Amino acid sequence: PAKIEYEDDKYIVIHDIAPQAPVHVLVIPKLVIPTINDIKPEHQELVGGMFTTAAKVMKSLGHSDYRCVFNCGPGAQQTIFHLHLHVLAGRNFNWPPG
Repeated sequence: PAKIEYEDDKYIVIHDIAPQAPVHVLVIPKLVIPTINDIKPEHQELVGGMFTTAAKVMKSLGHSDYRCVFNCGPGAQQTIFHLHLHVLAGRNFNWPPG
């Protein structure tokens, strides 16, 4: 079961089951795209919309400072092969990440 934060006809935003920050949501397109490597030119609007959806959700949660992360492939710790954007907030982040 997922804790749904937002949903429309193109995206669902859920809270991560293993949060890495006080706020950690996943923006997931309903169209299955396994990895960033599988994005095609016709997906540009959908992928761009993931960021506008993230901004909308973070604003509704009261955050204007946050980090957005895509993991691509097992070596980058991608464990679910359905494209999703991690959006984290509520703590200070270091650079470089990882």
